[in-house]
Amino acid sequence: MRLSTKGRYAVRAMVDVAMHDADGPVPREQIADRQEVSALYLAQLLAKLGKAGLVDSVKGPGGGYLLARPASEIRAGDIIRAVEEPLAPVACVDDPPDEPCHRRAECVTHLLWTELGQHIESFLDGVTLQDLSDQARALTHGAIMAGTDLAGSRLLQQT
Repeated sequence: MRLSTKGRYAVRAMVDVAMHDADGPVPREQIADRQEVSALYLAQLLAKLGKAGLVDSVKGPGGGYLLARPASEIRAGDIIRAVEEPLAPVACVDDPPDEPCHRRAECVTHLLWTELGQHIESFLDGVTLQDLSDQARALTHGAIMAGTDLAGSRLLQQT
């Protein structure tokens, strides 16, 4: 299973907003420059994040984006679900109830894939935007040196 650029860029954009919105609305162009993402592509993602209630936009001069609620209340899973299709590891796990896979009843791997999907969602919902922005600040300030094993990071300790 691969997360698309939509999910990856949306998480990066939200971390950027979390790290910079104390100074007021964060302009889309600044986020795009810092994250090396097309401003037009970012606009599409920010619209979806806004629709999901994760960011608020401020129009006009001095406008940009602010978190719609505290970073400690926004989960990585919220961000990814706002911009991605379902994160099922295989298509049959996300089949509509009225059209389930014809093999579901006798498919031994269906339970495996269902449980894997639940673990992925649980992990993503266990990481807050605050956790990610704290980690980003640590990286920015050199608290974690390049090449250091991240096995002791707070994100990995939470699981």
